[in-house]
Amino acid sequence: MTLREAKARTSRGQVNPELPAWAALRQAAIFLFAPLAGNGTIRSPFHSWRGAISNQMDNVRIGVVGLGNIGQIHVNNLLEGKVERGVLTAVADAFPDKLPEYELKGLMTFDSGEALIASGEIDALMIATPHFQHTTLGIAALEAGLHVMVEKPISAHKADAERLIAAAEARPELTFSGMFQMRVEPRYQKIRKLVQTGELGDLIRVIWIMTDWFRAEAYYQSSNWRATWKGEGGGVLLNQCLHQLDALQWIVGMPSRVQSHIGIGRHHDIEVEDDVTCYMEYPNGASGAFITSTGETPGSNRFEIAGTKGRLLLENDKLIVTRNEVASDEWSRTSKIGFQQPETTVEEIPIPGTENAHAQLVANFVNAILNAEALIAPGASGIGSVELANVMVYSGLIGQAIDLPMDSAAWEAKLNDLIANSTHEKKVVEVSNEDFSASFRK
Repeated sequence: MTLREAKARTSRGQVNPELPAWAALRQAAIFLFAPLAGNGTIRSPFHSWRGAISNQMDNVRIGVVGLGNIGQIHVNNLLEGKVERGVLTAVADAFPDKLPEYELKGLMTFDSGEALIASGEIDALMIATPHFQHTTLGIAALEAGLHVMVEKPISAHKADAERLIAAAEARPELTFSGMFQMRVEPRYQKIRKLVQTGELGDLIRVIWIMTDWFRAEAYYQSSNWRATWKGEGGGVLLNQCLHQLDALQWIVGMPSRVQSHIGIGRHHDIEVEDDVTCYMEYPNGASGAFITSTGETPGSNRFEIAGTKGRLLLENDKLIVTRNEVASDEWSRTSKIGFQQPETTVEEIPIPGTENAHAQLVANFVNAILNAEALIAPGASGIGSVELANVMVYSGLIGQAIDLPMDSAAWEAKLNDLIANSTHEKKVVEVSNEDFSASFRK
C-alpha cells in the first residue's frame, strides 16, 4: 500500500472527522510515527521488532487475514480487549468492500494477505481465509519472521500440512499455533484425563455420532468456494467436523486403519461429502465409529468411550461415567458365572462451560510469544485432524480400507484430479447475515 493510497483510504495525513475520537487519535499516531520504507510504503518504526525480538515487547501486534464469519469473531475479541497484550493493528481481505468499516475502527487495511505480511505492521498473523490459503499464507508469514496462528484446518490436505509444519520447524524461534478451541473446554479436558490416566482402563470402543451439523441449501450458496474440491478440499469432515476430529485424536490417539462410506452431495447440491459413516481400528485392537452429516435434523451429538474399567458418555451437556468394580477383562478371566457382570457405580461429572474459548486460545498464543508459555494447540498437532478428514473421504471415494499414516501424496493427487475434472456448477446467491456463533457445536 503506497503513501498516497494510505492517505486516500484512511486519511492519515489529517484527522478524519467521521472517525470516533479514539480511532482518529490512533490513526494520527500511526501516520506521524510511521516512516516511509524504501518503496514509498508506510512502515512502522517497530518494523524490525519481530521474531525472536518480539518476546521483549509488552504487547504483540496482531494482523487478521480473512474477514468472514470466524475472522470477525477474532477481530472483535481483540478490539474488545478480550486478549490481554494482544493488539489488533491491521486486517486484510480480498474483498475491498469489507475494509472501510475496519478503517473506521482505526485499523490499517490491506487487500491481500501478502500485503499484510510485507507491511511491517504486525508481529503475528492470524489466518482465517478459505482452506487452501492457510498453507501458502502460513509459509509466507513464517518466512517473513512472523508468528502464525491458523484457523482450522491448518491445511486443506495432509501434504500441505506437512509443508507448513516443515516451514515452522525450520524457524523454531517463531510460535506456530492452531485454533482448536475445544481443547480448553472443561468437558473434553476431563474426558482426556479419564482416558490418559487409565481411569477407563484399556480402550475397547469409541463412538462419536455428530449429526448436529444441519445446513440449509442457502448456506452452501453463500460463497463460491464453499463445498467445492477447489475451494475447501472437502465437505462436512474438513469444514464442520474438524474440531470433533481434533478432539477425538487428542483424547484417544489416531486409529491405525479406517474404512468409510460417504455420501457426495447426498442432501445438498454440492460436489463434496455431506454424509459420512466411518469405521476405525486402533493399534491396541479397539474399534471405533465416526458418523456425521449436514443433512439430518434433529441431529445428535453423542460421544461414548468404553474401556475395560468403565464407560463415559457425553450427550445433552451431561457427562456420565460408569465404572466397573472389577475390570471387564479381569472379570472375564476369573468369574465362574457366565452371565454375571461386575457391579458398577454411576457418576455424573459436572462440566462447567468456558468463557470465550476462541479468545483463550489467542491469549495462549500471545503468552507463548511473550513468555514462552506452552501452547495448548501447537500448530503441528493440527495434522491429525487433517489426516482423519482426508483419509475418511479418500477411503469412501475408492471403497477401500486405508492404513494410517496415510500416503499424503496419493490423496493430494486424487484431490487435484477431483479439482481438475469438476463439472459441478456452483450456484451462489445472497443470503441473510446470521449469528455465526450459533453454529458452534461442542
